[in-house]
Amino acid sequence: MGKMQKNKSQWQTVMVLGLISLLTSLSGSSLTLALPVLSRDFGISNSIATWAVTIGLVTSTILLVMFGHIGDLLSKRSVFFAGGVIFVVGSLIAGLAPDFIILLIGRVIQAVGIAMTMANGMGIVSDNFPSSTRAEALAAISMFTSVGSISGPAVGGLLISALSWRWIYLMNVPLGAVILLIGWRVLQPQIPQRDRLRTIWGTANWTGQNLFTAGIIFFFVGGAMVQAPGWRVVAWIGMAIGAVLTVFSFMQDDHAKSPWIDPQLLHNPDYLISVGTLLIVMLVNAVSNILLPFYLQSFLGVSPFLSGIIMMGQSATMLLVTPIAGYLADHWNRYWLTLVGLIVLIVSQAGYALYPPTNNWWAILWPIILNGVGMGAFLSPNNALTMDTVPRTLGGVAGSLNSFARTLGMTVGMTFGAVILFAQLPGVARITPQTGNFLGAFANVFWGSTVLSALGLVVVLIRVRRMRGRGMSTDAK
Repeated sequence: MGKMQKNKSQWQTVMVLGLISLLTSLSGSSLTLALPVLSRDFGISNSIATWAVTIGLVTSTILLVMFGHIGDLLSKRSVFFAGGVIFVVGSLIAGLAPDFIILLIGRVIQAVGIAMTMANGMGIVSDNFPSSTRAEALAAISMFTSVGSISGPAVGGLLISALSWRWIYLMNVPLGAVILLIGWRVLQPQIPQRDRLRTIWGTANWTGQNLFTAGIIFFFVGGAMVQAPGWRVVAWIGMAIGAVLTVFSFMQDDHAKSPWIDPQLLHNPDYLISVGTLLIVMLVNAVSNILLPFYLQSFLGVSPFLSGIIMMGQSATMLLVTPIAGYLADHWNRYWLTLVGLIVLIVSQAGYALYPPTNNWWAILWPIILNGVGMGAFLSPNNALTMDTVPRTLGGVAGSLNSFARTLGMTVGMTFGAVILFAQLPGVARITPQTGNFLGAFANVFWGSTVLSALGLVVVLIRVRRMRGRGMSTDAK
């Protein structure tokens, strides 16, 4: 009876984590549809409106590692729950914003909450599930995220058409309140002692955090400006400075008296291999997300609605594959599943590179479907392997660094995918069916992502070889 009660409590925890993940991913995937409306309602340019997305991404990336560390020191459940509350408050502010500046403030508050939840979700799973069932729990949460990503465009379009863009934010308030009420009972968060908070705050490595913050801001702002005429040199310099500061912040933290990232992680090759592979995979996946609309809508002339349906094929496939991969990871072999996922991802990227100049739907669809299969097969086993390499006491910061790699990979992929494409199309402001050299430039980007996917495969093979070299079986679940 005790075991049944424990299992019930475990899966209730997964349900709460998943529902919060669904709400945050739904809000994020709905937002891009609202950008033209925001531009019109607030009287701002389209490029300025994109900061509603960018500022949230930057804020979450900056704070992920910090909140993972705090979760390890205080309570992952409490930090996660507080993040959910802050996300709801930020949503309310953004939904009621009288001007664009207040909207951005609401988005920053939202992003703080998202960082707190993302940083501690994997750590909570690691605390509550043994290695033998951890992949299935992580796969279940990934399914909630996939549902949010899939339904976001449809829900966002419906809310914008029937009500207002404000309901993309305001819907989070009642839904979030219900989830938090359930979460209060399931997670049982505790208010930390004030003296404990003061001690953590006073001894934290703020030098490293400030260097990291400056590095991420320089990098992201530079990436946002790189397409602006007359600012490209400044943008590239800013990105270079950002990259240097970010790397230096990790080096400084490694030698600090009270580091944000425990040195055990930065000197753990198995953990770094898993996180590094995730960064590569998310980078590769983001390239197709940012470039497929140009191919479908601008080059082939497909309607935005139909192109959205086509691109949903990847998320829908991931939704189907993820639970299967989670089950196999716990009952078969995690190492070989990540290899299978990467091999399928390589084939999908080559398929994008071979896209036809006409509406050949089979040639267009199969790489998208394979992309979803590869991502679904890779993510849950790799996440489980990542958390298997670290002690439970470091689950928060380990999970947050994993989320940081995921977010950074997505951002770099989206930024450089577009940069590399348009660098091959000098003088082209807007892609049209008459842009004769578009298909070649498009193919070159995806041949590059094919090579990157192959690099990820090599890294995973190195991981398998390391395990065998130490006499450890890769048959372990």
